[in-house]
Amino acid sequence: MTFHTPVLPPFDPVLAARLRARINGLAKPPGALGRLEELALQLALIQETERPSIDRVEAYVFAGDHGLTAEGVSAYPSAVTAAMVATFLAGRASVNALAAACGVEVIVVDAGVDAELAVHPGLVAAKIRRGSRNAAVEPALTAAEAAAALARGGEIAAASQAEALVVGEMGIGNSASAALIMHRLAPASLADCVGAGAGHDAAGLARKLAALERAAARSDAREPLAVLAEFGGLEIAMMAGAFLGGAAAGKAMVADGFISSAAALVALRLSPGLAERLIFAHASAERGHAGMLAAIGARPLLDLGMRLGEGSGGVLAAPLLRSAARLMSETAALEDVLAGRL
Repeated sequence: MTFHTPVLPPFDPVLAARLRARINGLAKPPGALGRLEELALQLALIQETERPSIDRVEAYVFAGDHGLTAEGVSAYPSAVTAAMVATFLAGRASVNALAAACGVEVIVVDAGVDAELAVHPGLVAAKIRRGSRNAAVEPALTAAEAAAALARGGEIAAASQAEALVVGEMGIGNSASAALIMHRLAPASLADCVGAGAGHDAAGLARKLAALERAAARSDAREPLAVLAEFGGLEIAMMAGAFLGGAAAGKAMVADGFISSAAALVALRLSPGLAERLIFAHASAERGHAGMLAAIGARPLLDLGMRLGEGSGGVLAAPLLRSAARLMSETAALEDVLAGRL
């Protein structure tokens, strides 16, 4: 299968100027609401309207397993991935609690869990294969598998009826895969990309770095599709496709933490026009995320010291998106206030 990268043109500068003038003309001092005004402008440009609307927000948790876990790159066994999928579907994970508080629907996508999952109304069955291969000894994915995952992610995002999509993940070992992607596509030294993930101690972190050094030495891939195939996971590939497909469909795409940002990095290297359409929810405490955000040129909305994944930081941005859209759509113009036209 061949993946066709969508072309995402720059925002219309004439429309941008008109929208910026509208925001500055609202009943408040220009710039008084800071980043919220920037977010309102971004949403209006994404939707190509003076009155954007963010009513429905969905969080897609893409799940997949990683062959790299055979190298001890995670403090947890791969079986935890399937167990957490069951927890999401039962509505009992952290992201479920946060999403419920923020009015966000959680949808789980089986991109490549190494288990047969039962049919569930909250589960999208999109498995490409049961887990990736061990990137320390061979390519994690074939080119066809990576392309299929990209395409499927794009289809899932484009088909959503929500105005904004949070792109989250679950996959034991996926911080290792994300570190390799960052290493090649940021680019950055591998040591600056590798963090504790789900909870390594010093010995575990050293073991993780050594395994990733072996993986990096095995291939000199630097082109985004090749890097994705060599080092990526099926959930990361599907997330990258979701960013592209959702953006092409006019949706506000929200990146979560380190792994979600690695998928966004792949998508950005494939289609740089995505940058204007991406919203980075929060600064993860995972080592490497600050460098990843710097390489992308992104400013996250929140910094809460979180490093869970699952889309948990992303769903917390939903109230900010809704607030920004309503600011743009419902605030009176200053000239109307002064003229008594309320």
